[in-house]
Amino acid sequence: MGNLFDVKKAVAQFLTSMIKCTDITVLKIEKINEIWNVAAEVYEDDSFLKSMNLPPKKVRLFYSLKLDGNLEVISYERVSSFEGMDSAN
Repeated sequence: MGNLFDVKKAVAQFLTSMIKCTDITVLKIEKINEIWNVAAEVYEDDSFLKSMNLPPKKVRLFYSLKLDGNLEVISYERVSSFEGMDSAN
């Protein structure tokens, strides 16, 4: 199992290693049954600028993640905004 601090740490480790982002802010953590639903705001390099070999610029992006009872990430996706990231998603 885990607590809110463990969930936040697991999410930060996952996002740092998976998408190479910086400045991770966990915006929401909620537990429904044995699944943790998490919303996070991250800053990462703009992929378009990077592909054009232009100077990097950080862009703000949002991710929705689900973790199981062992704090393993079982799904994640980039979403267009924080609004609407409720337990129905």
